[in-house]
Amino acid sequence: MPKQAVQKIDIVWFKRDLRVQDHAPLEAASQTGNSVLPLYVVEGDYWAQPFASERHWLFLEACLTELRKDCAALGMPLVVRIGDVCAVLVDLQKQFDLQSIYAHEETGNGWTYERDKRVLNWCRDNEILFHEFPSNGVVRRLANRDKWSFERNRRMAQDMTPMPKALRPVDGVDSGVIPDVKNVFQDSWISREVQQGGRSAGQGVLKSFVDSRVSQYLKCLSAPGLSEQYASRLSPHLTWGTLSVREVVKTLSHYKNNADPRELPGSRRSLSAFQSRLSWRCHFIQKLEDQPSIETKCMHDFFEGLRESEHNQDYYDAWKNGMTGYPFIDACMRNLNHNGWITFRMRAMLVSFASYNLWLDWRKTGYHLAQVFTDYEPGIHYSQLQMQSGVTGINTVRIYNPVKQSMDHDPTGAFIRRWVPELQEVGSDWIHEPWKMDAGQQQKAQLKIGDTYPAPLTEHASAVKLARAKMAEVFRREGFRQTSKVVYEKLGSRRRKPKRSGRPSKVKPAEKPNAQLSFFE
Repeated sequence: MPKQAVQKIDIVWFKRDLRVQDHAPLEAASQTGNSVLPLYVVEGDYWAQPFASERHWLFLEACLTELRKDCAALGMPLVVRIGDVCAVLVDLQKQFDLQSIYAHEETGNGWTYERDKRVLNWCRDNEILFHEFPSNGVVRRLANRDKWSFERNRRMAQDMTPMPKALRPVDGVDSGVIPDVKNVFQDSWISREVQQGGRSAGQGVLKSFVDSRVSQYLKCLSAPGLSEQYASRLSPHLTWGTLSVREVVKTLSHYKNNADPRELPGSRRSLSAFQSRLSWRCHFIQKLEDQPSIETKCMHDFFEGLRESEHNQDYYDAWKNGMTGYPFIDACMRNLNHNGWITFRMRAMLVSFASYNLWLDWRKTGYHLAQVFTDYEPGIHYSQLQMQSGVTGINTVRIYNPVKQSMDHDPTGAFIRRWVPELQEVGSDWIHEPWKMDAGQQQKAQLKIGDTYPAPLTEHASAVKLARAKMAEVFRREGFRQTSKVVYEKLGSRRRKPKRSGRPSKVKPAEKPNAQLSFFE
């Protein structure tokens, strides 16, 4: 009896592109004539990294569950394996005649970068073709930053990749189990909120944004209480790829061109603003693509060593737990810890406060924020940490006054009282600066500063004065401007040239909204 031929297969390796729509690798694999194995690998080493968290996994688990169903509807369900990717590929190679691997390019952490290089080397050693496709607006091996915007916009203007009509199934393969969070993390918290994952949820969020929420987008963007409702809330779906950036861009353009402005006053302006933020999103991810070291090293190397040796663990613990003694800071952090999302302006304020008021290094604070952000996107995360900490050398250093931010964005203290219940009985006159209340006033408000609620860790004016002096010392160092120019040429936006050869003109407070800094929402 003749020996049965081993089935030829192509693998579509899913990473941060958890959809079957507008998915070039999946469509390309479906055209080869071979059986197609959609694959996701749960990599234990990745989930053990200090930036990973249960919140990410819970969102991802829902995405994988729906993706498995969507792939099954095309003819072959998503296959899930647990372990090292190369080891998984070895096992599949033993079982099948593996022809090619199809995947999107990923601009991620150093960990995923090294993993991808190992997979590429494995494919070369085993004579397996590895086909990578561009992801969103990020351009791999970009020769010149001047041309990036043109290429990004060209991609966004292209038609979406059609969904495959069918996938030729792979015989005799177990689909595998999508592990529960308790199997990925030994000590997990499930009591905190997690935004719903999966493509259907992402489509629903996008539809509700353009149908009913967009008209209030700009008006409510910086208010921490209102922004939860009126911001787009698309960021985690873009991060994990249940929606493609191009898909969102085209949806917004269609709505903008066809909506009756009388029905949704202000919607066109808000849509234009959000479209701009989508472009900025790609711009910042491109920075990490061009220079992966910005995950761990300052863009401008003159800032190396600035804060590392002065780390105060007590300050760090108080900051990440919302116990700094500044009510608005603490309310924002507690809100973020619980919900996994807060508006960008408040994110920037939290990093600024940690960096200047508490003089904490961005690499330390970045891990906590990475874990609590459901929408943790490495390219955005590390670029923004460095910008808000003042270590890029090409961006104006902006220092937020936490009391003024509190008065501007939570004038009645309603948001503070919601998230800092210790201050529930404090009136509006004192809610922003409760440490100024005398003993009698504190007693009346059922409060004791330093006991039931902490005193401020630092005094804002003096802490910022010292921080400015330390930053200014770096600016004055010989060669600072020349290095700033080098950073700008590689990583800077081409919309406008930096003043004075790339050197920040001065250290100033961050009080006015900045379009460049507001694309998270």
